[in-house]
Amino acid sequence: MEIRPAVPDDLDAVAAIYAREAREGTATFDVEPRSREQWLQRLDATEPGDHFLVAVIDGEVVGYATSGPYRPKPAYRHTRETTIYVAPSAQGRRVGRGLYDELLARCRADGVHLVVAAVALPNPGSLALHRACGFEEVGTMREVGRKLGRWIDVRWLQRLLD
Repeated sequence: MEIRPAVPDDLDAVAAIYAREAREGTATFDVEPRSREQWLQRLDATEPGDHFLVAVIDGEVVGYATSGPYRPKPAYRHTRETTIYVAPSAQGRRVGRGLYDELLARCRADGVHLVVAAVALPNPGSLALHRACGFEEVGTMREVGRKLGRWIDVRWLQRLLD
């Protein structure tokens, strides 16, 4: 497995992974796929702590991870929110762990102090991944989103990097 920064040629595969979850899953509260322009904007983010990585197996993008601003206020500049998505065909193959190991190392090198992640519930696989990567659970927002005809809770996790 190769973990590397995303490039424009990766965006169709990344968009497909995300689109499936937007339409059919609850890991994102988006209900429609993102546009190519939105993916290009994400790819162009260059602030310290902003990363967009892909996992590639046998030439195929099978997952991606990002880190970006938690909130747009100056005092939050050392905190980044992370996201990670793995194609169903690659789940259980340590893709998520590989992505997170590289993402967290890059964030640490950029001087990021804290990373946070929001996990829509239920998602035992994602919670297990975050715990294995050193995240601690810090709270649950009850029924914060509604998708696919039901209310969804979100569990917040965090990890100090320094």
